[in-house]
Amino acid sequence: MKYEFESEKDLILFIIDNIVTTREAMEILGCSRQNIDDLIKRGKLTPVKKWDRDKLFWKSDIMKRIKPI
Repeated sequence: MKYEFESEKDLILFIIDNIVTTREAMEILGCSRQNIDDLIKRGKLTPVKKWDRDKLFWKSDIMKRIKPI
């Protein structure tokens, strides 16, 4: 998929709206960091970018994991 942005501001707004950190994913899913790591290990969740202690995810991938009540 290809994205084009007219300005740096448009890019920043896109990132804010579409990318979440590990901590934000934990808050959205109501789970622990260990649970996020387990989802990654089992291939259920794929980070966009990884660092030692943090990762970035597509917000849409996280939202798909919310279980309806």
